[in-house]
Amino acid sequence: MERKWWKEGVAYQIYVRSFKDSNGDGIGDLRGIIEKLDYIKSLGVDMIYLNPINKSPNEDNGYDISDFEDIMVEFGDLNDFAELLKGIHQRNMRLIMDMVINHSSDEHPWFIEAKKSKENKYRDYYIWSKGKGNNPPNNWGSFFGGSAWELDENTGEYYLHIFSKKQPDLNWTNKELRMDMKNMLKYWAGKGVDGFRMDAINHLAKDMNFPDGEVKEGALYGDFIPYVQNLPEVHDYLKELKRDVFTDSHVVIGETGGINYENAHVYTGVNNKELDFTFHFDLHSVGKGENPWERVDIDLIKDLKEKMTGWATRDEQEGWCPVFYSNHDTTRTVSRLGDDKKYHKLSAKMLATLQLTHKGTPFIYYGDEIGMTNADDFKLEDYRDTSIFTRYCECVLSGMVSHENYIKGLNLTSRDNSRTPMQWSDRENAGFTNATPWINANSNYQEINVEQQEKEYDSILNFYKKLIALRNKELTLVYGDFKEVDKENTSIYAYLRILGNKKVLVICNFFGKDAQLKLSEDILLSDFKLEVCNYEDNEDNSLIENERIINLRPYESKVYISEI
Repeated sequence: MERKWWKEGVAYQIYVRSFKDSNGDGIGDLRGIIEKLDYIKSLGVDMIYLNPINKSPNEDNGYDISDFEDIMVEFGDLNDFAELLKGIHQRNMRLIMDMVINHSSDEHPWFIEAKKSKENKYRDYYIWSKGKGNNPPNNWGSFFGGSAWELDENTGEYYLHIFSKKQPDLNWTNKELRMDMKNMLKYWAGKGVDGFRMDAINHLAKDMNFPDGEVKEGALYGDFIPYVQNLPEVHDYLKELKRDVFTDSHVVIGETGGINYENAHVYTGVNNKELDFTFHFDLHSVGKGENPWERVDIDLIKDLKEKMTGWATRDEQEGWCPVFYSNHDTTRTVSRLGDDKKYHKLSAKMLATLQLTHKGTPFIYYGDEIGMTNADDFKLEDYRDTSIFTRYCECVLSGMVSHENYIKGLNLTSRDNSRTPMQWSDRENAGFTNATPWINANSNYQEINVEQQEKEYDSILNFYKKLIALRNKELTLVYGDFKEVDKENTSIYAYLRILGNKKVLVICNFFGKDAQLKLSEDILLSDFKLEVCNYEDNEDNSLIENERIINLRPYESKVYISEI
C-alpha cells in the first residue's frame, strides 16, 4: 500500500460565507475561521477544504471569480489568508482550496476586454459564436436554467455559459489561457496551499461544432451535457496541469459529474497522472422522487450499497475515492438519508459510523457533525440560490408547477439547505453573526448547536469525535480491504475492513425499525470486541442463535474490532 496524507486524513469542508462572521456584516469570513481553528482541530480532522474564497461579485456565491489571485472582499484579504494558512499548519492540519477554472465571472478583466472587440487579445479566452440568423448557434440549455448562450450586443456574437450568464466558459483550447491558469495555480501552491479541489473540471472541453441537443419531454432547451462533459480533450488538459503545476505533496481533486465507480479510473488511474480522486454525485439524488416535492423510500441495496461498495472495492490502481454525503450543492445529510425528526440523533450517528469506517477519505460537511438539518420552513424569499428564481419563472410563472409544490420541492432539494449559517449556540442567529445574516439561520438552532452538544456526553458532536479518533488510530479503517457482509439484506449495511490479521466489523441499520443481520460462518463474533455503538447504553446485548444472528434497534450502528 502507498501511504499518503490525504488517504489517512479526515477532511472538514467549510462553506465560508456561512461558517462564522467576525466583523458584523452578516457574512462568514476568513477571520471567522481563524477564530474557530481550535474547534476544528478538536474534531480530530487533518484537512480543511474551503469553498471558493477568490474575489467574486457572487452571482453564484464565489463560483464566479473576477480575480483568481485575490481574496473576496467580504471574506478578508491576502493577509487574512496568510494568517489562516499559518494557523492551519501550526495545528498540523492542511488546506485544500476550491478553484474554479472552467469559467470566470463576466466581471473578470479578461471578459471585460474580450467584449471590446473580436480582435482583442482576450477574445479567444472565451467561447464565441455568430449564431444562426438572429438565434443562438444551437438549442443548448444551461445548468441554471435558460439558454447556454448570451448575446453580446457590442460585438453581435453569443458567448457560451453552461452555468449562469454571468459565468462565461473559458476556452481551454487557447494555450495562453492554459498558461495563465497554470501560473495562477502555482501562485497559490507557492503560498503553501496543500491541495486543490477543482470545480466542474470535466467540463473544460466542449464540442466546438455546437450540435443541437435532444429536447426531452417537458424541456424548453436541448440536452447540452453530452457535448460539454467528459470529452476526451479534458484528459490532455489535466495531464498538463499535473505535469506542470503539482508535486507529489499536493492532493488534486476534481468534481466530475457523470462519473461513477465503474469509469472513474479514466481520471484517477494511478498511471494516468491526472487526478488523485474525484468528487462524484452518486448520493445526491437518493430519496428524491420523480417530482422534486416528493420524497421516496430509500432502496438500501440499489441506492447505497451498490454505489458505496462499488467505490470501496475498486482496485487501488484505479484511484482513491472520497466518502461524503453532503456538500454545498446538496441538502443536509440527516434530512436526506436519515430521519431528522423522530430519530434525529440516532440516524445522524449511524450515518457518521458508515462514513468514518468506510474505505476512502471522509469529507465532513460543516454542521453535519452536529446533525444540522434542512430548513424545511423556508419561504421563497428566504432562499438565495440564483438558479431558484430562474427556474421559478420557467416552472411556476409558466403554469407548469404550482407555487406550493415548488416551495415543497425547495424545502426538500434546494442546495440552500446546506448553506444556512453554522449553528454555534442558541443565541440570536445561531451565534453566527450579530447582524442580519446573508441567509437566515435554520429555525431549529436553539435545539441543535455546538455549544449545547459540547456539554452533552452522548451528543452527535462527541460521537463524531470518537469515530474520528478511532479512524486516526486504526490504519485498518484507511487501507484495509473491504468485504460486504449479508449483501442482500435490505435494512442493514454491514462490512468487514481487513488489514493483515486485523479486522473491523461495521454494522449499520439504515432505517427506523428493528432489523436482523445474519453473519456468515467465517465470522465469529467472539473474536471481536464492541468498540462503538450509537445507543446510549452501548451494550452488546443483541446476539442470538449461536452468534449468527444480530438484532439491531432502529438506526443502530455498531463497530467491532478483532482482538487478534
